Amino acid sequence: MRRKPGLFVGRTLIAVLLAAGLGLTLLNETPAGQNGPGVQAPIFKVDPMWPKPLPNHWVLGSVTGVAVDAQDHVWITHRGADSLGNNEKGGILNPPTGCCVPAPPVLEFDQAGNLVSHWGGPGQGFDWPQSTGGMTVDHKGNVWIAAAGQPEPARGQAAPQPAVRPGASAAPRPQDAHVIKFSRTGQFLLQIGHAGKVEDSDSKTALNRPASVRVDPAANEVYVADGFGNHRVVVFDAETGAYKRHWGAYGEKPDDSSLAPYDPTAPPAKQFRTVSSVAIAKDGLVYVCDRQNDRIQAFQKDGKFVKEAFVSKTTLGDGSVWDIAFSRDPQQRFLYIADGHDKRVIVVRRDTLETVSSFGDGGRLPGQFYGVGSIAVDSKGNVYTGETYEGKRVQKFVYKGLGTEMHSNR
Repeated sequence: MRRKPGLFVGRTLIAVLLAAGLGLTLLNETPAGQNGPGVQAPIFKVDPMWPKPLPNHWVLGSVTGVAVDAQDHVWITHRGADSLGNNEKGGILNPPTGCCVPAPPVLEFDQAGNLVSHWGGPGQGFDWPQSTGGMTVDHKGNVWIAAAGQPEPARGQAAPQPAVRPGASAAPRPQDAHVIKFSRTGQFLLQIGHAGKVEDSDSKTALNRPASVRVDPAANEVYVADGFGNHRVVVFDAETGAYKRHWGAYGEKPDDSSLAPYDPTAPPAKQFRTVSSVAIAKDGLVYVCDRQNDRIQAFQKDGKFVKEAFVSKTTLGDGSVWDIAFSRDPQQRFLYIADGHDKRVIVVRRDTLETVSSFGDGGRLPGQFYGVGSIAVDSKGNVYTGETYEGKRVQKFVYKGLGTEMHSNR
């Protein structure tokens, strides 16, 4: 029997609405979890309409950095080229291929999710990264970007190979080994390290695939997680780029010797595996993500070791502790950990480093994750996440106060 067009459209609309309803149900699901009675943790609800659609048929590549400035504007950097294929022009294919064009590498959004500025790519006086890493916006409004080198493949996938346009040189670009500082409008201000000049974890002048960067406003110092190629935290003057100090795991001299594969039952490793992020709390403690060791270590600003904790300790592969941000209450009671491998955000008490809750799960619906690798918080306590690998998006989670149950925006 031939179906009437109106009936077919009606059934299709009902199916779409049912799917949307299922999505909302999943977003508000509250499973049993780790929290004991009376243990409070932040509650979030995803905003499925943030950000607003990009103009010009722009699409995001793997999002490697998310930051929030003093105006509560949200900044991201992404590997635009890997959405449609790499090229030597920094990610913008010419001519565009198919339906879409990679967005510029740096995007700025307002609180409503409107795109308000964009810039990035090769220019005079600096080395644009082969592949961007983490980013931050400092207390003066300057934008810092880590040059993280060749993107690491998702578990089970081969590393992406740069495409070469006809007539272009097949010679590889120099290895990323630097961080770059720009004004908020994209004017180049400072570069620390140089592409192609790679040195080990004791160097005072060079880096090796730094993963992320944060600025301490009290001392005007920039902390670099020099951790995809090296195994350390290194500190420079944020105005001049002059070297200040560096350290490895437990505050000791960093060690670049190879480690055996991570074993959650073995004694803690005496050196960092992958230093993927560093963050400075208001009380001066410096928190370091040792990604493939599944742990956080806390230090004083001079590198003196204070404490450590494992987070999702049995996670193998690319590890559980990718990036870190603080809750916005005066005491910064909670740490938010982007766990890219397990596809969730983990909430940790900052005083005890005890895991108290998490939100998110693997998937493509709003509130779910694939490779959540960067995280930031605005003045209202809302959380923003960036997804790398094939995730390729940024999401906003609205802060809803404190609750006493384990929760998940799945």
